Amino acid sequence: MADLKDSTYEVVVGLEVHAQLLTESKLFCGDSAAFGGEPNTHISPITLAHPGTLPKLNKKAVEYAIRLGIACDSEISRNNYFARKNYFYPDLPKGYQLSQHTTPVCIGGRVKIRTAAGEKDVLLNRIHMEEDAGKSIHDADPRNTCVDYNRAGVPLVEIVTEPDLRSGDEAYAYLTELRKLVRYLCICDGNLEEGSMRCDANISVRKKGDPKLGTKVEVKNLNSIRNVKRAIEFEAQRLVDLIEKGEPIIQQTRSFDAGNGTTFALRTKEDANDYRYFADPDLTPFRVSDSMLEAIKKDIPALPEARVARYTTELNLPEYDARVLCDERETSDFFEAVIQHTANYKAVANWMLGPIKSWQNENNASIELFPIAPATLAALIALVDSNQLNFSIASTRVLPALLKEPGKAPLELAKALNLLQDSNESNVAAWIEEVLNKMPEKVAEYQKGKKGLMGLFVGEVKKISKGKADPKLTNDILLKKLQS
Repeated sequence: MADLKDSTYEVVVGLEVHAQLLTESKLFCGDSAAFGGEPNTHISPITLAHPGTLPKLNKKAVEYAIRLGIACDSEISRNNYFARKNYFYPDLPKGYQLSQHTTPVCIGGRVKIRTAAGEKDVLLNRIHMEEDAGKSIHDADPRNTCVDYNRAGVPLVEIVTEPDLRSGDEAYAYLTELRKLVRYLCICDGNLEEGSMRCDANISVRKKGDPKLGTKVEVKNLNSIRNVKRAIEFEAQRLVDLIEKGEPIIQQTRSFDAGNGTTFALRTKEDANDYRYFADPDLTPFRVSDSMLEAIKKDIPALPEARVARYTTELNLPEYDARVLCDERETSDFFEAVIQHTANYKAVANWMLGPIKSWQNENNASIELFPIAPATLAALIALVDSNQLNFSIASTRVLPALLKEPGKAPLELAKALNLLQDSNESNVAAWIEEVLNKMPEKVAEYQKGKKGLMGLFVGEVKKISKGKADPKLTNDILLKKLQS
């Protein structure tokens, strides 16, 4: 069997991502769109498609779709309508799905990714709106399949790429960036585990340099970014092996077994004409006006790339720091809030990527649950900047005290714990004298050229002063005494 990595083949991948929009109500009625709830409690005659019921479009869902399109540099369609996509599933009460598949609200666009190979714009084919289906539950009853219609009618956007990805790594990077983007835009929580973001991968292989696409297979409902990467890598190799053995590739829909990392066939792939699309007669077309488009543009926050550029150019942060801070909007927002109270931007980044990140990891918590206010953190940083505390004491002693009493001022706690640094020259000189008198042989070695002993002396002064000796003053006085 030929190994894809060592062969003349390349993998060609296009992704279809469904993202549930964070609207309060469903796409065509006022039923709750919230995740969870007891089965069949977020429903009404409209969700259940009772005869005589009529859909009404959710304006907020349209705004969210356009917001994503603008962020992806898509062309926004001004004249729009919904079509019926005809197929029967037990979890779709109408027997058809309302979708914009043939007339997307957002045309084209791109998402920038970064991999070990460098930067790349992944081109989009379209972004369109549609309603979600319900959920079939196969393990609740030994004899029957149960259906929960809570999810039926929840608004989705489907983001469809061109066949523009060439590896599992690129797909992983694309999905990571897309999830970050929808979270920054506050249109989807990006939670793959709860199904609010779901991915289908269209995969084919061809000889390198061949412009013709190979026969594709679609791997459905991948529920994690890592599993998308694994599925692509397995399926690409399977297709190459079929070609090498002279066997035909059948266009089909497959599923991924996360347990053993393999795919298996579900059904022969349908073509678009199998769905018999036609404009829905119960929904009037809608137009995106200039004023609506401008209002949406003004409402879009600074996105990750813009924030990274600002942090590196205006705030002079290293690119690594800037990118980690911008990985999640909540983290970047907290950073922005702290720097309203201090101009030591690098110190804020160090605290957030160091002690605060450690707290998040230990507590498995987002930055939104961090109990210390941005202004309080800035006040703690100011104590370090003014040499009233050293960073070690501030992070290991004062920070834990603040976490227990977040309403207290850092200076108040540092005083109560007797942790403020001593910058009195005579006090520091006395501690140094005590250390040097205890280590005459080490002093002699230092004066003979063993300069690395300076760290030992500083450490001993820190120990006997219980961390209170001003480090800079300690170093200055030590140098003078050792050179005399």
